[in-house]
Amino acid sequence: MLATDDQFRVTEIAEPTAGHGEVAIRVAYAGVQWGDVLIRDGHFPTPRPFVPGFEASGQIIAVGEGVDPARVGEQVIALTSSGGFAEVVVVSSVLAIPAPTVDSRTAAAFGWVTSTAYDLINTVAGVRPGQSVLIHAAAGGVGTLAGQFARAAGAGRVVGVVGNPGQVDYARKVGYDQAFSREEFPQALGGEHFDVILDPIGGQARLANLERLAPHGRIVVYGNIATFEPVSVSANDLLMQGTSMLTYNSNLLSQTHPERLADSARRALELVGDGKVGIDITAEYELADVETAIADLAGGATRGKSIVRIG
Repeated sequence: MLATDDQFRVTEIAEPTAGHGEVAIRVAYAGVQWGDVLIRDGHFPTPRPFVPGFEASGQIIAVGEGVDPARVGEQVIALTSSGGFAEVVVVSSVLAIPAPTVDSRTAAAFGWVTSTAYDLINTVAGVRPGQSVLIHAAAGGVGTLAGQFARAAGAGRVVGVVGNPGQVDYARKVGYDQAFSREEFPQALGGEHFDVILDPIGGQARLANLERLAPHGRIVVYGNIATFEPVSVSANDLLMQGTSMLTYNSNLLSQTHPERLADSARRALELVGDGKVGIDITAEYELADVETAIADLAGGATRGKSIVRIG
C-alpha cells in the first residue's frame, strides 16, 4: 500500500530489508488507528509517497546486525513509524513484541492503542483503587481499553464520553458504569468530579475537563481530536486545588525510550492474554480498502478496533 499526495493505492515495491537492530516481519494483519487519520490529513510532515501503517502482527523472517538470529520465526506485535500496510515491514527489534499468547488478529489490534491505554491509566495517571475516572472517546480503540485498564487498576467508578449518541450503548457494553455523548458533556455529569480524566479532545472540552477535576485530580492529554487550537491553563489555579495536567506522547516515547514503551506493551499483553482485558475487533478490511477503513475511523463510524488483512 503506497500513499501519494491525495490517495492510497496498492502497488508493487521492493521488500524492505532489516538494518542494524531491526527485524523484518511477514505481516498477517495490520491495525487501523487515529495516527493514520492524522497522517492522511497532513498533520505529520511525512515525505510522499510512503507506505502507511503504524502497527502490524506477523512472523519475523529476518534479523539485522546486532539482533539474535533465534528471533526468526517469532510471532510478534510490530509498533512502527510506517510501513504496516504491506506484506513485509521492518521495525526496531525492541518494538517487535513477542506475542505467543494471542492470535494474529488480536496481535494486530493490540497495536499502539493497548500500550497507550495501559500507560495512560497506570504509568501517567497512576489510577489507584477506589478512584473515579472519566474517559473521552470511550468507544474508540484507546477508550474501550482504557476503561478496562482503569477497572483492573481498582477504579471505583468509570464514566465514558463518546462521539455520538449511537455509541452510548456500545460504551456501556464494554464496561463503563455510565456513558453519554459529547454533546451532553459536561451537563450530564451534574456536580460530579473525577480523580482522573483522559482527554484526547482538546479545545473547550479541555477547559470543561479541568473544571471537573476533584482536588488532587489529574487530567492526561494525549490528542486533539476536536481542534489543534491551544488552550491556556493557569498553573496558579491548578496549584490551589492540587490538580495536575499531564501529557502522553507514545510516538515520542518510541524514539526516546523505546524500551519503556516495550515494557508497557508486555505488561498490557499479559492482561490481554489472561483475559482480564479484551480487545474488541469490530471491522476487518482488505488491503485495497485501507482508505475506506481510515475514512470510517475519521468519520466516527468505527467502534472498538479495526484491522486490515494482509497475509
